[in-house]
Amino acid sequence: MKRLLLASTAAIFAAFPAAAQDEGQDRETPERDDPCPSMPEEYAGIDDCHLGSTARDQLDAQPVTVVDQIVVLGEGLPETPAAPAYSTIVIDRDALPSTGSGRLEDALSSVAGFQQFRRSDSRAANPSAQGATLRALGGNATSRALVLLDGVPISDPFFGYIPFSSIGPEQLSAIRVTRGGGSGPFGAGALAGTIRMQSAGADTLGLFNASALVNHRGGTELSASLAPQIGDGFAVIHGRWDRGDGFFTTPENQRVPASSRANYESWSLGGRIVQPLGDDLEIQARVLAFDDNRTLRFDGADNSSEGQDIALRLVSRGDWEIDVLGYAQWRNFTNVVISSTRFVRVLDQKDTPATGLGGKIEVRPPVGGGHTLRFGADYRRSEGELFEDSYSAFTGALRENRFAGGVNTDLGLFVEDDWVVGDLLLTGGLRADRYTIGDGFYRALAADGTVLRDDEFADRADWEVTWRAGALYALSEAVEVRGAVYSGFRLPTLNELYRPFVVFPVVTQANESLEPERLEGWELGVDVFPAPEVFLSLTYFDNQVEGAIANVTLEPTLRQRRNLDAIDAQGLEFAASVRRGPFSLNGTLAYTDAEVVGTGSAAILDGNRPPQTPEFSASVTAAYAFMTDGRISATLRHVGSQFEGDQENDLLHAATTIDLFAQVPIVDQLSFTLRAENLLNEEIVTRNQGGSIDLGVPRTVWIGLRWGF
Repeated sequence: MKRLLLASTAAIFAAFPAAAQDEGQDRETPERDDPCPSMPEEYAGIDDCHLGSTARDQLDAQPVTVVDQIVVLGEGLPETPAAPAYSTIVIDRDALPSTGSGRLEDALSSVAGFQQFRRSDSRAANPSAQGATLRALGGNATSRALVLLDGVPISDPFFGYIPFSSIGPEQLSAIRVTRGGGSGPFGAGALAGTIRMQSAGADTLGLFNASALVNHRGGTELSASLAPQIGDGFAVIHGRWDRGDGFFTTPENQRVPASSRANYESWSLGGRIVQPLGDDLEIQARVLAFDDNRTLRFDGADNSSEGQDIALRLVSRGDWEIDVLGYAQWRNFTNVVISSTRFVRVLDQKDTPATGLGGKIEVRPPVGGGHTLRFGADYRRSEGELFEDSYSAFTGALRENRFAGGVNTDLGLFVEDDWVVGDLLLTGGLRADRYTIGDGFYRALAADGTVLRDDEFADRADWEVTWRAGALYALSEAVEVRGAVYSGFRLPTLNELYRPFVVFPVVTQANESLEPERLEGWELGVDVFPAPEVFLSLTYFDNQVEGAIANVTLEPTLRQRRNLDAIDAQGLEFAASVRRGPFSLNGTLAYTDAEVVGTGSAAILDGNRPPQTPEFSASVTAAYAFMTDGRISATLRHVGSQFEGDQENDLLHAATTIDLFAQVPIVDQLSFTLRAENLLNEEIVTRNQGGSIDLGVPRTVWIGLRWGF
């Protein structure tokens, strides 16, 4: 059935039609010896025999004859037939550089249910609080979603946060967000889902792109990329620099002389080289360096994050498809804490070096018979240490030197098979992870060198077995139903295991005995294609996170990271997409009923909604391409009310915002750009601790010029 939604190779083709037509960056692959027997005659030659929804509609609208598969350089192996069986949303190239803020987390927020620990973006949040999650499963500033860039996990090896400011959305070709656990072949850690980002190649970027914008508070944003063809492949060099005095996160009635604007300065510089090594083999190399500095709430409350990443990838697209990937990451974090009563330095997290090393190999043999089999292994090693000094708020004298750290490792083995049987797709996979938690320590010295604590924690190791399975069936040309069950797990981070912290007057203790979080869940969905270029999707899900790690209140000013019995979450996700010529409308909506299951010391939390977890969120973007290279769009977002703490206290009120974007061509490839964040100047409460409030971005207007895009 040519209406059956079964896979994604052509979905990528559909998401980037311009890229797929650029002869300079595409190449043909030899015809397969075993063409798909179930493929309709008019689609003969489309590789993998499976079409994504948008590509399917395009092919239905205008029959074509394709001789060979189109391969876009710089990507990994194509999507397998399993992709549409899970709740997935693709953010395409048009939407990525067209947000009100120009930030990666803003683009991701178009998927309802995506959230960071707090509502702040990366210009006005502590980096260590920038965990990413999906489906309102709660969080404690660590990512419960697996976030990948070109197949490489990018979470910080010590804290688990995502360095959003290091990745400009204008440098990506697409983001694929899969909600629900069971990462299978993508790696461990996808408790709430997987966010996969693909870097843009020369075919998408063009030879040269640049933009320069300024906002009404004097903030600036500069970015540029150069992407020349080199041999049969290409290279990309890209850079970005952001700076600004920022805005007051403190409400006017709570400001003191020591209150500071959330000023920021960040830069990133990266490059890629992609070269084919014959008909079927391709090598990809990527490097990235970044630095991000911010001041939050009070003068002197400075923090920074920096990193250097390298990755090397070999992709073979022969009869035996193989993807081999290796990477190394070096990260650091610093943070100065200022007393909220005496406004002096009380803590200096002066150094947090961390290293992430890892790799992956995936093999897809030509088994035939309607099967797409893949198996392989992946590995990640996270090592980090903390060096910090504690000071007296009264005398300013040094009180303690603290040191903490450890090493986590994970070796995963996976196998997954997708089976196409007529109008039915069946998929199932199994994953086994051998993890270790070792070399953990915590040491505290008094100012005179006296040892206050010197703890070395026992090493641990165990196996975790997870699985996922799904099915998709085409009821008709316009309706498809799907279902999936899955499990997943996430290791506690080095930060959760070993690093205590203070947000005065509350002390939060680490817990070296934390167990991994485990998720089991299921979902049912229906996808409807009532007309060409119209897509509707509805998903019901039921997920349970057993052993969810949370900051549990033990006393009024004392918390500790502990494993809860569980977080139960059930909800509905709705997505819609409409395209009519130059007009498009894309929307998502998520409703989640989540509650804590707690006994023992956490019994007081039983039945409570997890902190930082809204019941309702929605996003809708309307865009109009009024001429070549001319585009206007408006985005309406709503995030429901949520609680700051685990005892359903300190409410953060619901917030509704409107963002605008406009690009108007001037001459040749030069365009005028206008952006507006929070156009109606809605008050966005990002933190509420006993009435001490932090606010999110107010109305911000940007103007500038772009070349290319």
